[in-house]
Amino acid sequence: MSEFLEFRNISKSFGEIRAVDGVSLEIKKGEFFSLLGPSGCGKTTMLRLAAGFEQPDSGRVILDGADITDVPPHRRQVNTVFQSYALFPHLTVRDNIAFGLEVAKKPKDEVRREVEAMLRLIRMPDEAHQKPAQLSGGQKQRVAVARALINKPQVLLLDEPLAALDLKLRQRMLIELDAIHDEVGITFLYVTHDQGEAMSLSDRIAVMDAGRVAQIGAPAEIYEAPQTSFVAAFIGDTNFFEGEVAGIEDKEYCRVRIGDFGGVVAFNDKAMKAGSPVYLSIRPEKIHISRDKPEAGPRQNFIPAVVEDMIYLGSTTKYWVRAQGLRIQVLRQHSRYFLDEKPIRWNDPVWIWWHGDDGFMLDR
Repeated sequence: MSEFLEFRNISKSFGEIRAVDGVSLEIKKGEFFSLLGPSGCGKTTMLRLAAGFEQPDSGRVILDGADITDVPPHRRQVNTVFQSYALFPHLTVRDNIAFGLEVAKKPKDEVRREVEAMLRLIRMPDEAHQKPAQLSGGQKQRVAVARALINKPQVLLLDEPLAALDLKLRQRMLIELDAIHDEVGITFLYVTHDQGEAMSLSDRIAVMDAGRVAQIGAPAEIYEAPQTSFVAAFIGDTNFFEGEVAGIEDKEYCRVRIGDFGGVVAFNDKAMKAGSPVYLSIRPEKIHISRDKPEAGPRQNFIPAVVEDMIYLGSTTKYWVRAQGLRIQVLRQHSRYFLDEKPIRWNDPVWIWWHGDDGFMLDR
């Protein structure tokens, strides 16, 4: 896939607020690309700049090799799906989907053929004559996607499209959006503050913070190897330990001194030197917990702790333990759960451990 939608050194301010600050992005043709970040990070402004609803103060927007920065919205080969659906309440599902083609004065046979294809794509041929008020939230969103796709845009922009749906419906729509993207094959630019949505759907993600891109990468890359403490904290849960590099071991590993800990082994992917201050980040699911201390293995970190809190979640249990003054979150997956096994309870002494490869170091 080649670069298709490009933002070249884009900046945009609203009064004294710098919404987007010198952002450059290259999105590939056919890619499902997400802009992810908290409210106010600039992701929706980026989407509006792509749509032509806003003009950048500086920088250019390029689509398929053509500069579209000054092209008005109705002449851009992009369509937008909004969180609010924006369907015409007095029109049927069929007429809502057909609207764009009818405005473009396409032949009736072509309109009928294309609408039928879209109804099959969103699996709603039986609801074609219903009005929006008769539809569920998920059905409304599917109609909004079909209406946006029927004009065959080069890019589909999706602005928090699932935010108004409940959890189960949102999960179903994630699967449907992914299937629609696979079938139509056009470029999707998806804006969300929900890390689960971005991780589930995206080929790549740009995590935004205060108007800038903090990191770009595939979901697994961003989750497993965040480049900043902001990305590590925003994508999933993590434990942060503040310390310094006490020494180097075998070139690729180092020992990190954390508070009262004698030191823990960590993979030194940032090639930090002894004495460097660092944050050590460890995902809760990477940490194991048991009543008994297991046999020591190479580069394993073993720490005695006491259980302070716990939440049973069915497939998993979350523990918060206290270890030498630090509160640490542990996530235990129940691949097998024996009711006759003596469970770990509040105030129990336990051992927690993780491998040196499972922590990642960040500049403090």
